Amino acid sequence: MVKSRRVHVLLILVVLSFLLIHFLPCSNNVPMQEKPSPVHILILSSWRSGSSFTGQIFSQHPSVFYLMEPAWHVWVKMYQNSAKVLHMAVRDLVRSVFLCDMSVFDAYMSSQKKKSDLFQWETSRALCSPPACDLFNRTDIITAGNCKKICSKYPFSKVEEACKTYSHVAIKEVRFFDLKVLYPLLTDPSLNLKIIHLVRDPRAVFRSREKTVADLKRDSNIILGSQRTKGEMGPYKTMQVICKSHVEIYKAGSQATPSFLKDRYLLVRYEDIVRDPLARAAQMYRFAELHFTPELQKWVHNITHGKGLGAYAFEIGSRDAQRVSQAWRKTLPFQKIEEVQKVCKDAMDLLGYRLVQSEEEQKNMSLDLLFAQNSS
Repeated sequence: MVKSRRVHVLLILVVLSFLLIHFLPCSNNVPMQEKPSPVHILILSSWRSGSSFTGQIFSQHPSVFYLMEPAWHVWVKMYQNSAKVLHMAVRDLVRSVFLCDMSVFDAYMSSQKKKSDLFQWETSRALCSPPACDLFNRTDIITAGNCKKICSKYPFSKVEEACKTYSHVAIKEVRFFDLKVLYPLLTDPSLNLKIIHLVRDPRAVFRSREKTVADLKRDSNIILGSQRTKGEMGPYKTMQVICKSHVEIYKAGSQATPSFLKDRYLLVRYEDIVRDPLARAAQMYRFAELHFTPELQKWVHNITHGKGLGAYAFEIGSRDAQRVSQAWRKTLPFQKIEEVQKVCKDAMDLLGYRLVQSEEEQKNMSLDLLFAQNSS
């Protein structure tokens, strides 16, 4: 009798256990430890705007997987098309990179590709440290030169493998001219996208583009498309398109903001970064949900307070960043300044860059007065 009762109780307990496990709401179960969703950061800018340096602020962070201008491969492969036509291909590639699906490069690169075939791969600290390269630590500040010498022979598969080990994926891109093109990524539930819109004084951009005109020829042709202009006015027409795109991106991001853009768009001026590097880097890190470590604070200070004058285009090294950012005031003829101001007036007004009215004013205007319209 007692034995029968015990069996009966055990059966009841088994049934109750089954019911508890399978039918109680999940909220009553012990929560499982889930890996946080990655944060995706797009540094949206244009050529010669300080975007490579700004990209390094993110690349050197030990939590960030960074790629510099992966859409370069799209434009090289499909250079016969205009920027507008290429927007969709660029967007699809960027989305795949954010999701660490590097098979997207199969359409633009050789089947025998190596990691070193990726455009400017050596500017990514993540591709210069484990698991992409075993000769540096993930917490090291790594220069592109050192990385290129040591880490070039690893297979392309290491790019995807490395990407999947980071909490943040950041891309610096100069090949978007319309924020609305990115709306599908901002509403994609598989992405947690934040956009940093980096701008620079058009006069400084123009002066820098003049120094790198041969390197930017193909890109300039794609930007202008059927509007391509030969002769002296070609560079100004290119600047006009770039400035117009900045105006439209800024308006879409900050003035007529859709709900899905709330807290996901940040405008940053390069001049403000070089005037107060630590404060602006801290602002961008907060926006991207990243911790500003003491090591990174020291690096940001040192790289912006050097004695170099930025003599080599496309290279990031220690320099007097504020002085370099204002070099156009001493070297760009006033006639050219007037023309740039004419084609970029709307952008300069909207983004807080004061127009220079005379050659004398160009030489003598203080930095504070030059940005008297600064609302930041």
